[in-house]
Amino acid sequence: MESRIEILSTVTIENSDDLYKIVDTLNRTLKKENLMFGLALDQEDKSKAVFSIYRT
Repeated sequence: MESRIEILSTVTIENSDDLYKIVDTLNRTLKKENLMFGLALDQEDKSKAVFSIYRT
């Protein structure tokens, strides 16, 4: 069986030390709704973070 992940939204925001806490809480809370959240450091501007919402 193949697992497909759909990107629903991506936004670039100011990086903050506590952003991972929000992403972790969203992932724990909304996992049963087939939603997944991601956070990555922007490759071009290290002061920015890329926040993404996925549907699994």
